[in-house]
Amino acid sequence: MQTLKEKVILITGANRGIGKSLVKASLEKGAKKIYATSRDVNKMPNFGDKRIETLALDITDNTQILEIAKNTKDVNVLINNAGILSYGNILKGEISMLEDDMRVNYYGTVNMMRAFAPVLEQNTPARIINIASIVAYSPLASIAGYSASKTALYSATLSVRTELEKKGITVHAVNPGAIDTDMNKGSDWDMPAPDGIAKIILDKVEVGELDIVPDVMGLEMYNTWKEEPSRLAEMFSKMYHGE
Repeated sequence: MQTLKEKVILITGANRGIGKSLVKASLEKGAKKIYATSRDVNKMPNFGDKRIETLALDITDNTQILEIAKNTKDVNVLINNAGILSYGNILKGEISMLEDDMRVNYYGTVNMMRAFAPVLEQNTPARIINIASIVAYSPLASIAGYSASKTALYSATLSVRTELEKKGITVHAVNPGAIDTDMNKGSDWDMPAPDGIAKIILDKVEVGELDIVPDVMGLEMYNTWKEEPSRLAEMFSKMYHGE
C-alpha cells in the first residue's frame, strides 16, 4: 500500500465542495505539503495549517497551468477536482453552456495532466486522481453537457492510465453520485456530505483502487450499469421525464 503520508499534493478547485474536503482529508493523511488552487484565492477558506500553499489557477488558461507546473516541481499527487455543471439538454440547451462544461471539465483537466505528467514522472511513485462522475457511465439528459464532459474525461483518464502505467504513475478515476455540495444545491436527493466522501476517496486511493465510486447512491447506479447498461439508462430516462 502506498500511503499519502509525506506526499506533496496539488488539488484543483480546492476552495469548496469535494475539493475543500480533499484538502482536509489530505492533511489528515499526513501530507507533507498541499498546493490548494482555485480561480480566486480570496475565496479560499483558512485551513489553519502551514502545510498548505494557496495558488490562483484557472484550468481553462493553459498559460497559467504551465506556469504552475513549472513552479511546483515537487508534486507527487495531482488531484483534478475543479469542474462546473451547467443545466440543459443537447437539443435546446445553450450551446455556450455545453462548450463551457467541455472546456473546464474535459480540456482543462486534460491540459493539467499534460503539464504535470513530466513533473510526476520525476517524483515517482506518483498518482493522478481525476474526479469525474457517475454520469460517465450513462448520461442525465437534463445535464447533458456535464454528462458528455465527464464521459470524455473518464475515457481520457483510462487512456492516460495506459500511457503512464509503466512510468510509476498510477491514474485513478473517481465517479461519485450526487454529493451535498454547492454544485447540487437545491436537490431533494439524500446526499452524503463531502468530508466523508473525500476520506473514502483517499482511503481507496491508498489501497490502489483504480475506479472509485465512493458513495452509496453512486454504487447503486454503478452496479445497475454493470449488470446491464440499459437499466441505468432507463433509470435516468425516468428521472428526466418525471416518471
